[in-house]
Amino acid sequence: MSDAYRALKLSVSRDGGVTFGVHAKPNAKRSAITGVRDGALEVRVAAPPVDGAANDELVATLASALRVPRRDVHLVQGASSRAKRIEVQGLSVDEVRARLAH
Repeated sequence: MSDAYRALKLSVSRDGGVTFGVHAKPNAKRSAITGVRDGALEVRVAAPPVDGAANDELVATLASALRVPRRDVHLVQGASSRAKRIEVQGLSVDEVRARLAH
């Protein structure tokens, strides 16, 4: 596993979901996870930050990377900011870290 993903700060929410910070970069050429910075996952998002399009694309990108249904990935904080908080249901902290590293 990449050392970068070990630096990702993951925690467990009250209802058992795994939460982590995301630094989103909208208007990218393509959506992709680019690494970890200051304990948060860096994600480029192809959609513009208009009418929630970038947030929808972010959730879809993370769901795909984590191999979970989109309904299991929730934006819990930062809807209008580049700094966001995401919660993923149905995976453990170790599973999230391992899936993001691949």
